Amino acid sequence: MPAAGYAGTGCDVRRLLEASLVCGPLGEPGLFVDLRDERRALLFDLGELGGLSPRKLMRVSHVFVSHTHMDHFAGFDTLLRVVLGRKERLVFVGGPGFVDQVEHKLRAYTWNVVHRYAVELVLEVREVGLDGPGRRAAFSSRSSFARQGDEPWSSPGNVLLDEAAWCVRGAFVDHEMPCLAFAIEEKPRPRVAKDRLAALGVTTGAWLRELKAAVLAQAPPDTPIRVRWRNRSGEHERLRPVGELAAVLLDTAPGRRVGYVTDLRFHDGNRAVLRALLQGVDQLFIESVFLEADSDHARRKNHLTARQAGSIARELGARHVVPFHVSPRYGERAAELAAELRAAWQCGPPPQASAATGGEVACEWTRSLG
Repeated sequence: MPAAGYAGTGCDVRRLLEASLVCGPLGEPGLFVDLRDERRALLFDLGELGGLSPRKLMRVSHVFVSHTHMDHFAGFDTLLRVVLGRKERLVFVGGPGFVDQVEHKLRAYTWNVVHRYAVELVLEVREVGLDGPGRRAAFSSRSSFARQGDEPWSSPGNVLLDEAAWCVRGAFVDHEMPCLAFAIEEKPRPRVAKDRLAALGVTTGAWLRELKAAVLAQAPPDTPIRVRWRNRSGEHERLRPVGELAAVLLDTAPGRRVGYVTDLRFHDGNRAVLRALLQGVDQLFIESVFLEADSDHARRKNHLTARQAGSIARELGARHVVPFHVSPRYGERAAELAAELRAAWQCGPPPQASAATGGEVACEWTRSLG
């Protein structure tokens, strides 16, 4: 497979990750990340979940909780109520003490009937250690959610979840308590240069998905792919090796990176953590709780002002910024807060746009509210 980068209009640029706030900038924190090609989703934080339909909640396979303040964790019960008896497995990831906290949530209920449900629900709970390995345990509806399989668990290289096409990384920031910031990253992936299909005398089909899957799985170059296509003269089929097809049809494109940052103090230590985790991020969701005029209050509450959030976005070279977790006191001053963030983010030359974002440099909230 060639090492050439993404060439532009000749390649399929469909996004793997579609991220959106659960409750908008003025609601409780939460990010829903739809994995479009996998028929599932990721959820970051468990605040108010009313913005997500049961259908969307059923798509969730993994939940990442930044910390267990009520506005980030109270939605646990809502999610559990939707999936119980309907879903087989759900994975939760949180910080120090998280396994115990989930256990306490589950023990608050009486489970004398749930073991009879036709669909067993297993909750796997993973706890990220602050200075070393964390823990992992499971809770099954068949055993009334008693704690099982408690064992050490670690996340090497800050990777909390590693899948074939994407991964989730996490790092702790300071909120007068450990709080996880997250990066959701598409891995470099093959893109089909559709204008080159004619050179092989073939057309598109399901075999292209098989080809890309083989490349992502690092299949040997001589692995056969059954190429099936139809044209005016009828249906056709050929066997071609992965290496030959990839060399002609595929380019490698950089994946998009999405950041979710909430509940942190504005100081050099936190900024250093975010630089290591999110430098050059394509889409940054970042808390912007107060106006700079209320910076003393922000400091007492261990939160960012909009200006501080904008300066962090600029320091990271973020190409797209979405403010959230805005204090309700600014409900009628949304445009003022958005302008403050934008001024701090865009002062001087704007960050260089990447092919992955189509050259777009915009603040989503500014675009939607004023």
